[in-house]
Amino acid sequence: MTGVSPYDEAARLAALRRLDVLDTAPEEQFEKIVGLVRAVLGVPIATVTLVDAHRQWFKAQHGMPVSETPRSTSFCTHTVAARAPLMIADATLDTRVCDSPLVVGEPFIRAYLGVPLMTPDGHAVGALCAIDTAPRTFTAAQIDVLAGFARLVVDELELRQVAVTDQLTGCLSRRGFLAAVDSEIERCRRYGRSASLAVLDVDHFKRVNDTFGHAAGDAVLRQLVQHCGTVLRPVDLVGRLGGEEFGILLPETGEDAATHAIERLRTSIAIAPFEIGAANPLSVTASFGLTRFVSGDRPDGWLERADGALYAAKRGGRDRVNVATDAPTPAAA
Repeated sequence: MTGVSPYDEAARLAALRRLDVLDTAPEEQFEKIVGLVRAVLGVPIATVTLVDAHRQWFKAQHGMPVSETPRSTSFCTHTVAARAPLMIADATLDTRVCDSPLVVGEPFIRAYLGVPLMTPDGHAVGALCAIDTAPRTFTAAQIDVLAGFARLVVDELELRQVAVTDQLTGCLSRRGFLAAVDSEIERCRRYGRSASLAVLDVDHFKRVNDTFGHAAGDAVLRQLVQHCGTVLRPVDLVGRLGGEEFGILLPETGEDAATHAIERLRTSIAIAPFEIGAANPLSVTASFGLTRFVSGDRPDGWLERADGALYAAKRGGRDRVNVATDAPTPAAA
């Protein structure tokens, strides 16, 4: 995308994935906001739009005949790139969008006003849009109003996160991680993409708690998640499945690349010092089970296969990565 470096785009997509909102059911709070945008700004169409890697998806919309469109022909990708309000008074005269199917066909967009949805860490994950089917210019006051509604959208997106965040480590909770896995499966099926799933278990964690106390164990888990964040890509997701067991979701990653990434993580954990207060830094190792996505996978089956590989790694001596070899065929799903 013009004006956005690959690194920035990767971080932006990671921020969007952390929200875990793509392909979710309608929610009243977002529906109310687009209704208010229509009423206050006097437009027939309003949307809460999330901009993914290859599409824009409407979390809420009034007046739009579709639920998503390709990103390549979207208005909101330009708003995201600008990271500032974008107004187009007559879409038929703007070379960026004049040939968009939404301009030359239903709903025949003419005027557009979009305000980026900026997360607290500074990423534009989408836009709140006011759209008219006749050319018009929006006033500065109207732009300010839409910006206020955009802040409400971001507030609601952040509130959704409270229930899906592990309070000890700051990574996804089990609920949030499984929801992310479900969304990733849907994306892989829809677009024929690859993904891999790993399960991590801290070796001999009970010994840490028994020897140094639960506060030390908590410190190890927090530092482990922070370490994952520095080694893995911004787009990869980490969730606490329970106790000292964590899931790692690697989008757009086949088995070979995932094995390399997880082996790199395993090695880096083994050599990292874990600070546990006044005592000397602690050495920690972890075991991993890894499996690729197979067409027909469901969240529970995919996770169960990674779990099986994890337990094989632990039986094999711990501090190792074991790759599942019993991936099901599509007919077995």
